[in-house]
Amino acid sequence: MQTTNTRSLVHIAIATALIAALSQISLSIGPVPFTLQTLAIALVACIYKPKEAISSVALYLALGAIGLPVFAGFSGGFASLFGPTAGFLWGFLLYAAITSSLTSPNSHPLQVFLACCLGTVACFLLGCLVFKLVSGANWADTLAWTVFPFILPDLAKIAVATLCHQLLRPIVKKEAFFN
Repeated sequence: MQTTNTRSLVHIAIATALIAALSQISLSIGPVPFTLQTLAIALVACIYKPKEAISSVALYLALGAIGLPVFAGFSGGFASLFGPTAGFLWGFLLYAAITSSLTSPNSHPLQVFLACCLGTVACFLLGCLVFKLVSGANWADTLAWTVFPFILPDLAKIAVATLCHQLLRPIVKKEAFFN
C-alpha cells in the first residue's frame, strides 16, 4: 500500500511539472494567451486515473495560487485565480475530471479524442462565462476573444494528445499503477 501511495504522489508531481512546463510555451493573441496547458491537461487526463489527474491539476493551481510562476507567462499569485482568465484555470479541473473519467489506457483513439473534446468544451464554457462576468464584455467580444481563436489549435492539441495516448499505451499497460 505504501508503494502505491508513493508512486501516486510521484506521478502527480510529474504531471504537475508537465503542466507547469507546457504552460510557459505561450503566445499572446489577446486577453487569453495561447498556451500548451491544455495539451498537458489532455495528456494527463487521458492517461491517469481521475484521482491522480484531478490532483495533478489541483496541485498546479495551488502552486500558482501561492505565487509560484507556473501559470502562462511565468505568472502566479492568488489574484490569477479570480481574474478575467480564471475560469480557464478552474476549467482545467473540469477538463481533467471529465476526460479522465471517460478514458483509460485501453481506450480507443476515438473515445480519447471525444473525451478530450468534452473536457475542452467544459473548460471553454467556464472560461468564457467567467471572462464575461469579470470583464463585462458583451457575448460577441467574449466569444471572439476566448473561444473562436482557440478552436482549431485545441483540436490539434487534442489530436496530439490522442496520438501520444496511443503511443504510450504499451508502456502504460505494463505499469500496474495505471490499470
